[in-house]
Amino acid sequence: MGRNQSTGTFNYNNIQKKDKNFMYDNLKRSNCYNCDFDTCNFDFVSFRGAHFKKCSFYNSSFKGTEFVGANLKGSKFKKSIFENTIFDSVNLDGVDFRDAEFTNVIFLESDLSKAINIDINDPSIRVFDEVPEVEISEALKSTVDSLNENEYIKNARIFDTKDGSINLLTMMILLELFGEERLIRGLNTIKEEIKRDFHTLSYVIRLIEKIK
Repeated sequence: MGRNQSTGTFNYNNIQKKDKNFMYDNLKRSNCYNCDFDTCNFDFVSFRGAHFKKCSFYNSSFKGTEFVGANLKGSKFKKSIFENTIFDSVNLDGVDFRDAEFTNVIFLESDLSKAINIDINDPSIRVFDEVPEVEISEALKSTVDSLNENEYIKNARIFDTKDGSINLLTMMILLELFGEERLIRGLNTIKEEIKRDFHTLSYVIRLIEKIK
């Protein structure tokens, strides 16, 4: 099996894909085993529901990347760079982060005790054993609920969870970045502006940052 060009999905076993640029790809539900992705660019990529087991990502870049419900068992990220990266409900069993660089990285409901060569006390990472509690005003809740009027935002599943409730991790990150007033204004703006598929929260963040 190879790559599905229409979705960007990977289905590879025992292959080498070094020095490739996968920036902005949607690797949702990809399935790879024992593959070499050394020195690759995975910036702003979604690994939602993906399985990358026993793969090598030596010296690769993961800026604004999101691992949600992913299985990374036995993979190696030696000297990789993680910046504004989210690990949400990820299998980290045997994952090796030797000499990796972290900047503003979040681990949510992901058992870091099974990972190798990572300091959970590193100030550049935040670890949450459960979804953080976030105060959301009625005005903000109403704004978030209205985002489903945009089919591209609705399909991205950035703002909701499996049970249909608001994604509190998403809201925590956005509120920290923008505050409530600017966030509400930004969300109302992007609701009208987004007219294409997207797959990560980092895309929303970049759009709001551009709003005057």
